[in-house]
Amino acid sequence: MFHRLRRLRDAPAIVAGLVALALVVLLQLAQPGMLGRIGLAVFDAYQRAAPRQVDEDARVAVVDIDEASIERLGQWPWPRTELAALTDRLSAAGAAAVVFDIVLSEPDRTSPAEVAALQRRLGTEAALTEAFAQLPSHDALLARSFARAPVVAAYFLDRGGHGGTIEPKASFTLHGTLPSREVRHYDGAIQPLPALEAAARGSGFVSLESDADGIVRRAPLVAIHRGVLVPSLSLEALRVAEGAGSPDLLASDGSGETLGAGGAAVAVRLAGRAIPVNGAGERWIHFPSAARMVLPAWQVIDGALDDEAMVRAVRGKIVFIGGSAAGLQDLVSTPLAERVGGVTVHAAATEQMLAGDFLERPDWAFGLELLLVLLLGGGLVLLLPRLGAAFGALAVLGGIALVGGGSWLAFTRANYLLDPTWPVLALLAVYAVQTVAVFYREERRRAYIHSAFDRYLSPEMVRRIAEDPDQLELGGEEREMSVLMCDIRGFSRMSERYSPREVIDFLIEFLTPMSDILLARQATLDKYIGDAILAFWNAPLDDPDHPRNAARAALEMVAATAELNRTMPGRKGVVWPGEVSIGIGINAGLCCVGNMGSRQRLSYSLIGDTVNMASRLEGLTKQYHVPIVVGSALAAELPGLALVELDRVRVVGRDAPETIFALLGDEGLAGESGFVRLAETHSALLKAYRAQQWDRAEALLDEGEGAYAALGVAGLAALMRERIASLRGDPPGEGWDGVYQAVSK
Repeated sequence: MFHRLRRLRDAPAIVAGLVALALVVLLQLAQPGMLGRIGLAVFDAYQRAAPRQVDEDARVAVVDIDEASIERLGQWPWPRTELAALTDRLSAAGAAAVVFDIVLSEPDRTSPAEVAALQRRLGTEAALTEAFAQLPSHDALLARSFARAPVVAAYFLDRGGHGGTIEPKASFTLHGTLPSREVRHYDGAIQPLPALEAAARGSGFVSLESDADGIVRRAPLVAIHRGVLVPSLSLEALRVAEGAGSPDLLASDGSGETLGAGGAAVAVRLAGRAIPVNGAGERWIHFPSAARMVLPAWQVIDGALDDEAMVRAVRGKIVFIGGSAAGLQDLVSTPLAERVGGVTVHAAATEQMLAGDFLERPDWAFGLELLLVLLLGGGLVLLLPRLGAAFGALAVLGGIALVGGGSWLAFTRANYLLDPTWPVLALLAVYAVQTVAVFYREERRRAYIHSAFDRYLSPEMVRRIAEDPDQLELGGEEREMSVLMCDIRGFSRMSERYSPREVIDFLIEFLTPMSDILLARQATLDKYIGDAILAFWNAPLDDPDHPRNAARAALEMVAATAELNRTMPGRKGVVWPGEVSIGIGINAGLCCVGNMGSRQRLSYSLIGDTVNMASRLEGLTKQYHVPIVVGSALAAELPGLALVELDRVRVVGRDAPETIFALLGDEGLAGESGFVRLAETHSALLKAYRAQQWDRAEALLDEGEGAYAALGVAGLAALMRERIASLRGDPPGEGWDGVYQAVSK
């Protein structure tokens, strides 16, 4: 009887676990993008932890057109005579193949005939230009160099349909059916100049396809161009270096006697080597450690390496020529590096084929992973209700260790890529769902309150919801509120100079003290919008002094930013982009505040014209060169503070004009003679400006120039001077009301 009751009690948890397990299985079968990329990230971590070790006598080297080479030899593209010298030098040193990861599709503009044509247009003596035009073109010189060396040329494949048909130097011998189902098809090609193509001993495509996250993990060995199988640059490099004939492509014929499904590639054979590929004709790249020979191009061309050193560096090797300089626009991301030259991928692919060291995602891998999901997840479904949360957690950790350790051993011992993501996800999902189910009734109220944390930012509001859950209903109330919008000046330009991680680190360092100030002044933090902050006062808690709290918070934020600019740049490990400045707009008025959103997701927020106006005021700080701009309704609530009327403005999206003020300081500054002088001068200036008394207005600007500069608002004076000059040249007419029409937000 007891066991029967126990089974009945455990039934909801078991059903919940089975539902979670079924969901994981469905996700595994569907392979959605985000979850699918987790497995790729795991494989990347394996490669970083255990990159392929390259022997010192590895048969692949790279001549890198790096930034130093660009600085020494001039901007890219270089004259083809430089590439001819590079080719001749590598060939003379005994390179087994000279492989260009550069598509030389356009004539050299520095060739004598091109220069002569330019000089003719400039009126240079005809006899001189004609004589110069008779000299051989640089492209012809490079073609001769190609003919003397074992060169492999490169071409791009694209799907645009332009360009001629590729004619492989050595056509594939196909065994089985044409692998048209998965191998990538291309209709267009960007090819080398015909003379260079004819002189080269081999040619291969350099087109690489990255995964959805932008990382290149696989290199194709074969593609289909207009119905013809064509080789990749890495495969063609091996063929030329080995002096081999046509490569063989083994493809499934759908009979079940070969691996893979019908119409899929299985393997490539070349020079006695069997190179396994996936159905798309690709190889997973096991990227090497940094032991490969890399020669800066300038050292080879300028002769910085003597002949003996050159022979030691390249004799008998396949030498790839490519670029890591940013100007060549051939940078890719790999599991080992965020931005490296694409030549790295081609060189690594050829290196693997020479070493016979292949990463593989076996055909049976998916089936094994699915079996582990069912065995481990199903076992946990049955055991967890009896084990309890604590011992169940130990069981889950043991299962994760087993799966993760097995995946790692498969990688390091057998070069197999087995994805531990799905078995681990099954264990975690079953544990999480069943744990919630077991404690559902006892934890129901706590779980409900916990869900409110996702809907509310204010701790006080969370407390209120705990006392009265009915407040989670949609709706709001109208209240008089103060609203503050703060934004960092020039944040987009800052973001261009730093990585996303550095930008996040900077925002944490900036937003944390700003948020502390706002919370200390009884603000409710509505949201962060990138680098911007939206906060409000007088909800959910009553705050009779909300206008002054908002104003003082703004002043403290400006002062805190100045202090951060003073202290942060010298702090170790902190990203701080020079002089950071902020703009703050504050407005007061009627808002609707409460639970906004949908029935699935709530957010305690506010809406109304007051909020929109605060955003517009923040935008005006840039135009008026002041840190804080406040609206007239708020200014009326701030007697004694250092306020200066700036202008009357009609903002974008609003018909009624608004009188705006600059908040420059607290009561202490308001009593200083310098501020009093500035306030009087600017008030008189606005009166003369609105009366179109341009001479009087300019005289007041000249008189008060020192006062503007002393209070850090010289930019305001410059703005008014510029406006006066513009209006003097194009008078606004007698009906002008002195209101400035803002043209941007």
